[in-house]
Amino acid sequence: MKNGIPSSLDPSAEWLEADGLGGFASGTVDGIRTRRYHALLLVATEPPVGRVTLVNGLEAWVDTPAGAFALSSQRYLPDVVYPEGRQHLTGFVLHPWPCWTFTLPDGARVEQEVVVQPGTPAVVVAWRLLDSAHGVRLRVRLLLSGRDYHALHHENPSFRFEAASTRQGVTWQPYASLPAIEAQTAAAYVHEPEWYRGFLYTEERARGLDCSEDLASPGTFHFDLSAGDATLVFSTVGTGRVDVQALRAAERTRRAQFASRLHRAADAYVVRRGSGKTILAGYPWFTDWGRDTFIALRGLCLAGGRHDDARDILVQWAGAVSEGMLPNRFPDRGAQPEWNSVDASLWFVVATHELLQQGPLAAADERALERAITSILEGHVRGTRHGIHMDADGLLAAGEPGIQLTWMDARVDGHVVTPRIGKPVEVQALWINALRIAGRSDPRWADLAVRAQAAFARRFWYDDGGYLYDVVDVDHRPGSVDRTFRPNQILAVGGLPFAVLEGDRAHRVVTEVERRLWTRLGLRTLAPEEAGYRGRYEGGAAERDGAYHQGTAWPWLLGPFVEAWVRLVGTPEDARSRFLAPLLEHLDHAGLGHVSEIADGDPPHAPRGCPFQAWSVGETLRLSRAVLAGAAARTAAP
Repeated sequence: MKNGIPSSLDPSAEWLEADGLGGFASGTVDGIRTRRYHALLLVATEPPVGRVTLVNGLEAWVDTPAGAFALSSQRYLPDVVYPEGRQHLTGFVLHPWPCWTFTLPDGARVEQEVVVQPGTPAVVVAWRLLDSAHGVRLRVRLLLSGRDYHALHHENPSFRFEAASTRQGVTWQPYASLPAIEAQTAAAYVHEPEWYRGFLYTEERARGLDCSEDLASPGTFHFDLSAGDATLVFSTVGTGRVDVQALRAAERTRRAQFASRLHRAADAYVVRRGSGKTILAGYPWFTDWGRDTFIALRGLCLAGGRHDDARDILVQWAGAVSEGMLPNRFPDRGAQPEWNSVDASLWFVVATHELLQQGPLAAADERALERAITSILEGHVRGTRHGIHMDADGLLAAGEPGIQLTWMDARVDGHVVTPRIGKPVEVQALWINALRIAGRSDPRWADLAVRAQAAFARRFWYDDGGYLYDVVDVDHRPGSVDRTFRPNQILAVGGLPFAVLEGDRAHRVVTEVERRLWTRLGLRTLAPEEAGYRGRYEGGAAERDGAYHQGTAWPWLLGPFVEAWVRLVGTPEDARSRFLAPLLEHLDHAGLGHVSEIADGDPPHAPRGCPFQAWSVGETLRLSRAVLAGAAARTAAP
């Protein structure tokens, strides 16, 4: 043990309980909040956006005849942990929801659990005594803020500590512009306002960001643990009474029905938007992004058995087509959608095709999706925002200075790190796929697909290197090429309904990508021998953004890579042990039960970025349940 934590547990690993609305509760195994996003009640005021943090955490102390013992732990400036409740932590389980076991010096054992009610901005925090000890009491002091979830809170005279008693418990409204907080409980409440100053968030410090916060504590709840369970339900006022026993029973049953840990993880990303649904790109800081939604949906929903959710999401997005484009992001709090993506609309076409492959939809839904696809293709042929247009050779050109349009979209101080203006390789693979999909029912698109395919074969192969150019007609200069070795070329070989590169050339691409880019947690975004390679994603925002697509590894890219590898190089069984097993092992690290956004390109490939990422989980689930399972079945078939 270290600091009382069993050696099998990573104290900094993170857990997540999502509410299906965009809000969530999250924290670490040892209870120390390391991010500004770690909180118990973080709600979406305009689901799934407008997220605010209301209840950041709590302090919990158990009083026994032998003394007072902490269950909670806090880290303060300059780097001090107090109290040290983690010293008493002797067990943690994630399923069916996060649950901690504390063993106190006098032998008393206390269990603490956190469970979020889906579809409701409410979280249950409960404690129970696991033995028949007498004279055991619990004190719980709240730590509140009332801030945008990206921000930090500091002591100020505007915070309102006043509490009001209700039939269900106690309420506070720290700021008039934010939802009021309710604590549903039968416990006695003692009002004793205090400021707790200088909390230190080490993950924010490591990211080069502001990392300290002050929290307001209005008072303390008192429970007699010897007499029964202690329960606090935190919610926004107006949520209504939460029946804790019914919630536990319903959630235990619901969560037991998930076919695997990956299916359970997938559930966190499918959330409500208006009357429909969407997919959050990642927790804790992403909202719903077009590109991420359509890539992730193929695994989270289609491979994950959520056909109806996939339909609802795609039909919802189909109504957002504008000038042949779908927005890349819906920002928080009513800002205008962002249209800076050349590939989001094309991924929509691919995802819609795969949805329809699973079976027919209601006629109205099919018509809505078909209209959206037609609008997208016509808009691209005609020309749309940011120089996106079909060129004379049938390929898709895109880009203008200062705008990042591909998935490699990092900016540093207004500078686009990987501009990729011209004809990026994966965009052509998506474009040809979209034309072939639409061409199955309309010959005009089929003819364009043949033309674009011929141009692709003629223009993208780099024979001296044995791989595909990353961009041709760079900066719209006819005939210019970018030979940089990146993973984007893999989408010409795998990961899409139709491969646009076949035979020996495809085999050479896959083997070169494996040799130069593969890591156990994803494909590097740049080969290590290339100029500008960055093997560590660390430092301040500028340093991290500069490394984001310059060597950092991305788990989602393993989906198309492994699909191509199984088709051209090895067996499904070999792929499971070589490529899938490390991703499944990763479920026990970083974001527990999930797959991280990125990892360092250099060994030991430490996970970075969002610990809970939709397309990383989605592609892992697609590999597990569709690609490798399907490949194995095809291999075994007569």
